[in-house]
Amino acid sequence: MAEEKTKEIPAWMNFVIGGASGMMAICVVQPMDLLKTRMQLLGPAGKNTSVATVASNIVKNEGVKGLYKGLSAGLFRQATYTTGRLGCFNALFDVYKAKYGTPELGVKILLGMIAGSVGAFIGTPAEVALIRMTADGRLPPEQRRNYTHVFNALSRIIREEGVRALWRGTGATVSRAIVVNGAQLGSYTQAREMLLPSIGGGFPLHFASAMISGFITTVASLPVDIVKTRVQNAAKGTSQLAVLNNVIRNEGILALWSGLLPTYLKIGPHTVLCFVFLEQLNALYFRLAY
Repeated sequence: MAEEKTKEIPAWMNFVIGGASGMMAICVVQPMDLLKTRMQLLGPAGKNTSVATVASNIVKNEGVKGLYKGLSAGLFRQATYTTGRLGCFNALFDVYKAKYGTPELGVKILLGMIAGSVGAFIGTPAEVALIRMTADGRLPPEQRRNYTHVFNALSRIIREEGVRALWRGTGATVSRAIVVNGAQLGSYTQAREMLLPSIGGGFPLHFASAMISGFITTVASLPVDIVKTRVQNAAKGTSQLAVLNNVIRNEGILALWSGLLPTYLKIGPHTVLCFVFLEQLNALYFRLAY
């Protein structure tokens, strides 16, 4: 990833390539993101509900297309959040490397956390729209918001709840992003460095590094992700602490890892695809520009 790049890639192109790679990856893994959200909103009922049951109910009640509900919001989220986080991470990485040499793991994690918080703030409106759209199908028909696409969702949220509602759960979103990006970007680059001598370059290296990174990210971020999802799906604002206490009190502490399998099946492949696309787009840029 960033280790192979040079200053020849302009900073603005880091953002373009980062966003494009995320958008390409989400087209493949959107169903897992939807399943993850639905399971996180089940509450106590989720203890006895499997991923297969949730998926079959979606297909039965909403059709196969229901698995891709909220894709427009997912793409918009990648265009904002992923563009910001990957572009910022690669730009910071290159600046640090030029001044001090290849950063240690602790620095990589710190750079990932900074990049994640920047991207999360930019992408919070898309995050709110995505949670609302992917959660809609679980509600009774009379309670559904029935957003038609992400821009319909954004405009209706502003009209019905005020512009501040677009940044509902910003603290939770930024908290999650700090954990996710510190774990994901830091662990990916570290795993890549450690595996390179034994695996060599190419797709096997990207795949193994990304799957390791995806597992670490899933375990580390799920508790924060569940709190974020419930805060942003709420009709009225609520605090992260109140949601966290409610989950632990009513569902048990293990509920904070509800939806672990679909989350990993989303984060793992998304990480693989995102970084593979990132590498390929970087190579394409070099071929076309030089």
